[in-house]
Amino acid sequence: MVIPADIRKKMNLNSGDKLNFKIDDFGQLTINKLPTDNDWQKLIAEIPVEKVVKDKDGKVDAKKSPDFAAWMSGNDDAY
Repeated sequence: MVIPADIRKKMNLNSGDKLNFKIDDFGQLTINKLPTDNDWQKLIAEIPVEKVVKDKDGKVDAKKSPDFAAWMSGNDDAY
């Protein structure tokens, strides 16, 4: 399939990029560029990592796992 150059530039398309085509109930076509392996690697690299430690009662130890404890309690602004 040949996609016109002006559209390729606007969509930042390169040879080998994968696309998703979708037609809605009104016949409108939407084309999206699918994420590359590199896009996924960048996204995953930004995910915070914290070891979750439980106390003797099986509850999350908020001192040893503060971010996870905040997320679980809903008292966080980061997520």
